[in-house]
Amino acid sequence: MQADIDPRSLIGRKAFDRRGARIGTVDEVYLDDATGVPEWAAVRTGLFTRDAFVPLEPSEFVDGSLVIPFDRSLIKDAPDFGVGRHLSPEQELQLYRHYGLDSSPSAGAGPDRDFGRLAGQEE
Repeated sequence: MQADIDPRSLIGRKAFDRRGARIGTVDEVYLDDATGVPEWAAVRTGLFTRDAFVPLEPSEFVDGSLVIPFDRSLIKDAPDFGVGRHLSPEQELQLYRHYGLDSSPSAGAGPDRDFGRLAGQEE
């Protein structure tokens, strides 16, 4: 995702899968505690459903919407950790595995990193 986008500006934007199917609306954005870089978004998948966590890298912000390069079914099956809370390193590793993303230390994510601070919240 583009590094110069304010993560709070993603909240309320529509989210689509790689084929253009609408997933839902971005509910929250989670930042890396060490770098402040947006790492994950919680996407509300429907009126009476839960939020699904999606990776912001390799997602793209296109024409005012978040495009997530995964199939809708994979996104909807992501682990559910609830929103409004800090993601633990273990929870984030589960998400990396779910999406088949590299979570090795050389990729910038290791077991000693702590992720998930909500955008707009100070510690």
